[in-house]
Amino acid sequence: MLKEYTEKLLFLKRFIGAPTRVGSITPSSRFLARAMLSPVDWSAARAIAELGAGTGVFTRRINRRIAPGCRLFVFEIDPVMRTKLETECPGPEYHPDAALLDDVVRSGGCGDLDYILSSLPFAVFPAELRSRILDAVRSAIAPTGTFIAFQYSQQMRRELEARFEEVRISFVLRNIPPAFVYRCTKPRR
Repeated sequence: MLKEYTEKLLFLKRFIGAPTRVGSITPSSRFLARAMLSPVDWSAARAIAELGAGTGVFTRRINRRIAPGCRLFVFEIDPVMRTKLETECPGPEYHPDAALLDDVVRSGGCGDLDYILSSLPFAVFPAELRSRILDAVRSAIAPTGTFIAFQYSQQMRRELEARFEEVRISFVLRNIPPAFVYRCTKPRR
């Protein structure tokens, strides 16, 4: 309980300091984590990326569930949260810039990613940065891969539909604030 409280305080402090980098005042709920991670076939995944790890709500769950040999690339721009995660959750490969996703994966000798999970606050990003990250996602994901992202509105629907043939949206009420989960497959090349 103390750890959860400490994480919430850290998250709030980082949000106040950089609201355009940290998209919420509190970490994601277990209900949102369940909705984000339930589509993942843990036994088949060989390479996964997480964008916008924050305090590691998803990172810890992913790290516990991945099969041996599966590579996990974690991107978090906030140096305080990334450093804390690297210490508390060793194993994944940590990086600061999600816009460099494709470069990092390719230079690391990894093939296409099976899953990319995103908590990035796309709605507050400048259009150019949002496009760079989404283009990197489309380039790095396998033809049979899945991009799963949550947002607090449906503002991203058109941009995702332009990059993926199938975009399914679900809603998670039990989160602060409630969130839309986008499940995107069949990247358009």
